Amino acid sequence: MKNIIQGSIITTFRCNAKCHMCNIWEHPTSPSEEIKPDILEKLPDGLRINITGGEPTLRKDINDFFEILYPKSHLLELSTNGYNTDKIIEIAEKYPRILIRVSIEGLPKINDSLRGLPDGFDRALRTILELKKTKCTNIGFSVVICDKNADDLVKLHELCSYLDIELGNSVMHNSWYFHKFDNVDEDKLKAVNMERQFIASLLQSPRTNIKGKFKDYGRAYFNKSILKRFSGEESNYRPLCGAGEDFFFVDPWGNVTPCNGSDEKWVMGNLKDSSFEDIMGSNRAKEAMNRVRSCKKDCCFIVTERHDMVRKPWKPIYWIAQNKFKLAFNIPTDFK
Repeated sequence: MKNIIQGSIITTFRCNAKCHMCNIWEHPTSPSEEIKPDILEKLPDGLRINITGGEPTLRKDINDFFEILYPKSHLLELSTNGYNTDKIIEIAEKYPRILIRVSIEGLPKINDSLRGLPDGFDRALRTILELKKTKCTNIGFSVVICDKNADDLVKLHELCSYLDIELGNSVMHNSWYFHKFDNVDEDKLKAVNMERQFIASLLQSPRTNIKGKFKDYGRAYFNKSILKRFSGEESNYRPLCGAGEDFFFVDPWGNVTPCNGSDEKWVMGNLKDSSFEDIMGSNRAKEAMNRVRSCKKDCCFIVTERHDMVRKPWKPIYWIAQNKFKLAFNIPTDFK
């Protein structure tokens, strides 16, 4: 447990979106079976906690999660599609030091098509604009990159830079969590070309504040792993997985799992029955960790890369400096 830094709380599998890369909405949990917020008192203090779903703001008691976790978390995050603007603003005003990421898949046409949510981009943008009026400053969009939305990546970065908000990103996966096993990038050549342009845009960040620029540089470094994934590299494109050691997940029933990227759910224990410490030291946890160590999926998640960058800062610093130099002097680079 000494390394654990981050936990993600999957509050519900209910969702009002029908995203192309995620079938959570086809497997909704019922409110009666979902964990109660007070069970999270069992989590250790000082963690980075991500409150996610499904769509977490569909829970009527979502405020209770923040009431419990806000004082005990090092950083508390809300991942949302931004549709329920009033509820999100209420949370932001009451808990201004949280991080909020509003999920989109591109500009309006692509976003609303891929997320299956009518007027989804409009509602997401309105939520961001309203959030900018609050004291909550760590706000932004988040995008799941695939070949279908690759054309919009640079424009999304330009939009976020103009609005002075963050742009987080991940890449499309298959797993038990997404209830998906048939996600595939059909046009990998386009994905590779647009990912290179996206990395160049991040390294040449147009943001005016220094902190924002350096965050973009860090995201560029993470996206080199995504580029290698699109290029067909089967291994060695990301650091060793930290699932179960750096981070963990809690599902809507209270099951604690090391990650959300495996094909099967590797349950280590349930918070309803045991303390967090007992779960992490259990035989089931040891069995799950053996599966993590033998896993061949080679996922590409920021949660793994972030911890590696903090522990080995010379790696991103060297890569960023090298590639910024090449871009400045028009020297060809493949960003790998």
